Amino acid sequence: MDLKLGGKRAIVTGGSRGIGLAVARALAAEGARVALTARDAEALKTARDQVAADGGDVLVLSADSTDDDAVRDAVARTVEKFGGVDILVNAAARPAQGGASRAVTDLVDDDLRAEMETKVLGYLRFARAVAPHMTAQGWGRIINVSGLNARWTGDTFGSMRNVAVSALTKNLADELGPHGVNVTVVHPGLTVTERTPQLFAGIAAAQGISADEAESRLAASSSLRRLITAAEVADVVAFLASPRSVAINGDAIPVGGGAPGSIYY
Repeated sequence: MDLKLGGKRAIVTGGSRGIGLAVARALAAEGARVALTARDAEALKTARDQVAADGGDVLVLSADSTDDDAVRDAVARTVEKFGGVDILVNAAARPAQGGASRAVTDLVDDDLRAEMETKVLGYLRFARAVAPHMTAQGWGRIINVSGLNARWTGDTFGSMRNVAVSALTKNLADELGPHGVNVTVVHPGLTVTERTPQLFAGIAAAQGISADEAESRLAASSSLRRLITAAEVADVVAFLASPRSVAINGDAIPVGGGAPGSIYY
């Protein structure tokens, strides 16, 4: 299927690693021109080489999503380089907590402030900066990468930030939809990225089991009984970024391989 992404102009935040990088590569492989943003300039250089290898026209921009001036500058530079912006994928966020949940008495106010500042307000800042360009041209796609903690307990702040991203998504969808801009949110579960071997090793050491056993136990949380890879999440995001996804707007799409025993309708 041709996703009709050839020549589309995309910004991917958090594009230097993990799901963000996988999304950038998927979009580039479909012919999109991609601007990668992240805080780590050195990681961005490595990411640029990987995305360019997939055939894409790549721009890298060191930008912190907690800084509104930096966000607006990154969008302006993308528009200057590419002549506009069609797609925004928000993926810049702190990794989910993982491990044992914290009791309410151990929750720290500043930790929540950091979560909301980086993920929720960061996503809003980029959406706010690209919206005028998309509405002016009558077409656009914004995809927010959130997480299944929006539907699960066990990580209080993780749930709060991800539910907030879903609320942001729906509000933007209703406002921007009449102008041709679709806004969606995807909820990955635990996803295989470059950081998962370290996660498996940490769980194995804490529980006195092998890394393979740690991975197996985590995989049991998926209806597929295996973990989804960043590239598999990126395939879904690439579809949502395409003109073919027009029937989906304001909705949350889980991309964690299915939750055993749960029915969502």
